[in-house]
Amino acid sequence: MTADRLPFRDPQLPFGKRVDDLLGRLTLDERIALLHQFAPAVDRLGVPAFRTGQEALHGVAWMGPATVFPQAVGLGATWNEDLVRRVGEAVSTEVRAMRARDDRVGLNVWAPTVNLLRNPLWGRGEEGYSEDPALTSAIATAYTRGLRGDHPVYWRTAPVLKHWLAHNNETDRDTGSASVRPRVLHEYDLRAFRTAVEAGAVAGVMPAYNLVNGRPNHVSPYLREHLRTWTDRELLVCSDAGAPSNLVDSEHYFDTHEEATAAALRAGVDSFTDHGTDSSKTTARVRGALDRGLLEESDVDTAVRRQLHVRLALGEFDPDLDPYAGTDAFDTAEHRALALEAAEQAVVLLANDGLLPLDPEAGQHVAVVGPLADECKLDWYSGTLIHRSSPLDGLRDRFGADRVTHAEGADVVRLRCAAGLLRVPDGGGTAGTAARGAEGALDPALLAGRTDLPPLTADDRGTEFALTDWGGGVLTLRAPDGHHLSVADDRRVRASADQPGGWVVQETFRLEPHDGGHLLRHLGTGGHVSVAADGVKVAADGEEAPAVFAVETVRRGVDEVAAAAGAADVVIVVAGNDPHINGRETEDRTTLALPEAQDRLWRAARAANPRTVLVLASSYPYAVPDAAAELPALLWTAHGGQAAGTALARVLAGDVSPAGRLPQTWYAADADLPDLFDYDVIGGRQTYLYFDGRPLFPFGHGLTYTAFTYADLAAERRGDTVRVAFTVANTGPVASDEVAQVYVRAVDPAVPRPHRELVAHRRVHLAPGARERLEFEVPLCALGFWDVAHGRWTVAPGTYAFEAAASSADVRLTGTVEVTGPAPAPRPVLERGLDAADYDEQRGTRIADRSRVSGDCVTPAGEGAGELLFRACDLGAGAASAALEVSGTGAVTLALGDGTPLAAADVAAPGGPYAYTRVHVPIEAAGVQDLRIGLTGTVRLATVAFTRAES
Repeated sequence: MTADRLPFRDPQLPFGKRVDDLLGRLTLDERIALLHQFAPAVDRLGVPAFRTGQEALHGVAWMGPATVFPQAVGLGATWNEDLVRRVGEAVSTEVRAMRARDDRVGLNVWAPTVNLLRNPLWGRGEEGYSEDPALTSAIATAYTRGLRGDHPVYWRTAPVLKHWLAHNNETDRDTGSASVRPRVLHEYDLRAFRTAVEAGAVAGVMPAYNLVNGRPNHVSPYLREHLRTWTDRELLVCSDAGAPSNLVDSEHYFDTHEEATAAALRAGVDSFTDHGTDSSKTTARVRGALDRGLLEESDVDTAVRRQLHVRLALGEFDPDLDPYAGTDAFDTAEHRALALEAAEQAVVLLANDGLLPLDPEAGQHVAVVGPLADECKLDWYSGTLIHRSSPLDGLRDRFGADRVTHAEGADVVRLRCAAGLLRVPDGGGTAGTAARGAEGALDPALLAGRTDLPPLTADDRGTEFALTDWGGGVLTLRAPDGHHLSVADDRRVRASADQPGGWVVQETFRLEPHDGGHLLRHLGTGGHVSVAADGVKVAADGEEAPAVFAVETVRRGVDEVAAAAGAADVVIVVAGNDPHINGRETEDRTTLALPEAQDRLWRAARAANPRTVLVLASSYPYAVPDAAAELPALLWTAHGGQAAGTALARVLAGDVSPAGRLPQTWYAADADLPDLFDYDVIGGRQTYLYFDGRPLFPFGHGLTYTAFTYADLAAERRGDTVRVAFTVANTGPVASDEVAQVYVRAVDPAVPRPHRELVAHRRVHLAPGARERLEFEVPLCALGFWDVAHGRWTVAPGTYAFEAAASSADVRLTGTVEVTGPAPAPRPVLERGLDAADYDEQRGTRIADRSRVSGDCVTPAGEGAGELLFRACDLGAGAASAALEVSGTGAVTLALGDGTPLAAADVAAPGGPYAYTRVHVPIEAAGVQDLRIGLTGTVRLATVAFTRAES
């Protein structure tokens, strides 16, 4: 039998039989080799090499030029599933087209990111869609459907959702643990993943670097207990880069890599992304785990089987039947138009007193100012631009180049030291202008800085540098030829970079006061700049003393902006962030505030010209209460990709009415935020769902250039759904989209519930005077919550208000629906006892891992005492004793809800945190009672069991 006639190549057989056949033909060593990200070919069977992981968050990334769509958070701001599905189709089509000419391009795409934007300081907020699980899952489902394609058998690409689970901090991201109580787990974090998986367009997930409840996500029992129960598909779980080694090296969760690898594989990790292209360490660890009896061959087979299912779905073994094999559509007119449409729909009009839209035919002179006025910024997961449109480009094209002026607003400075003024050698930054990453790199973190240019020198002439302050004292310095000062591996300082970028950004500096001047610290290396005979460099420890610089200001940026603003009819200030600086993967933000230098720019513009518009082009929200109060118009857009500038200009000109909506709350101040590591959205009163304060701009907010009315709401229960319908009418003068939103709230809940919760939405386009009747089918289960008393999803009886709204704070119509049924019963603690993590409220505790495999316990969060509150515990005719399942050292107290003591126990359990013992204490309590449990020391409480009093 020849290789091409083997059963695994027979398309008439079910995938399962084909996988079993191929699996049976592979040797153990060949199967082990398939567990690494870079799986080698099996030449004797004609099986080619395979790579998991092609970044495709908002375009094909890391592989050179490709269509660049708006950042993911910008796609979330469109609130438009049809649009996002089409973006997914375009991205996956370009993946296929690029693979046809470069087999390094993979078809297993690592996108989208569905982590919820719980805290706006999270550095990777640009990668997610929303703080709301319903909106996130809707957009993610649309994107994955586009990535997958619509063929019933074969997939265009195989999407992997990131990052499982509860991952919202870059600070200590591989060692920090998120304490996620069951209600938050089921009502918030899991929901973002579940809908997309159930929709059938997801090939797998990627675990996050962090720990949840004390256990690394790469050995999470939730992969088995939840993820794999949502679908019959063989989901492929791909580790994040380096995370398998982290289990030992940084997290110290296991003593050996063999133990860690075995635990991850048994938990459900199927592909190990570790040590780059070198698979030898992973395969040796698997082999070692097998030799030690930590794994069975069947564990290896299970993981390989899941990978082979994905490869079959991608048509790898059926090239003649693969409907996507001949795809060559790349940078097409349709893709360019779609990039523009997406960028337009992502623009959110935050405030407008009537200044906008601007009339391009009115002959107005427009000043475009600010650090992002002539930028088209990319992020870590962008492709390389084929086309580029900055706000300046877009406005010049739309309003006429002769009527648009530009002022960047950067300070122009010279840097003087004892050796003279820093100077870029003649021709030092002109050779070779290819954009970073244009050549394509599987890992752009490996791209090195240029060493082919001469380093800076010092003389009496010097060079004038444009100094941009990105906040927190983080600076970039740009030479007159447009190249940024950068440091390569040889530590020389050169004017060599087109833009800041790279895994470790080499283009950022900080001025530090010293001895009447300043030291210039290079942030990428941490060293100070020195001036030596052979050029300017970052001195290593023990080398030349750092230079002391005097900063000579040639021109102040605020003066340039004020002059341009004063000479214009209207001013567009474009501020925001560089996605590689002060908030990105590996780095959380420290504040919501706009950088002080940018704050000064809009204030200078407004002082010179009250007709000033502030455009925030950023990856995340800012707290700008003064700008919101003082400026006539304010807009936000995520970095909008290749068509960002054209889209913004068309919105400003009124060619298209803005209709984007905020996918997350914009808070008014840092004081409104919880701690970055507080994952309890319920207890911490986080996101629009629970936030009790007044936001600067609420979730779902966004204005248009017209007016819409809502009328005739009907809400009616029909079996297991609630039908909601209402009419939206455009009563204004221009055509526009409107995003109609449906929220639900429990009117009189027995447990803490959201103020309101999004359950449906629709983006519709209406001409002036047009109206449309919108109908929604809301599943009755969407009214529910996780009942910790009984460990199940529950829809409590009562009254529910259904609200038709233009935002979470702009409710236009309300109708009610009654849900009947038995009232929730109290906790049956005599029969079931208490799981410590199933508390109703807590103070000063965190959830930890009951064992390295599964289960939760609760322990004090710090040195002080912690307390758990369990409401409505049914002790029946009486309980005589309680058995505490505990480990560690300290004390446990039991009391009634009113503080009446019931029992106290000292704990001194030997054997470490996972060695539990039962401590029995007598109690006297009866009836339905609230119970308080106090914890001190290093005690870990897993469960409490109760014994009935004898009658």
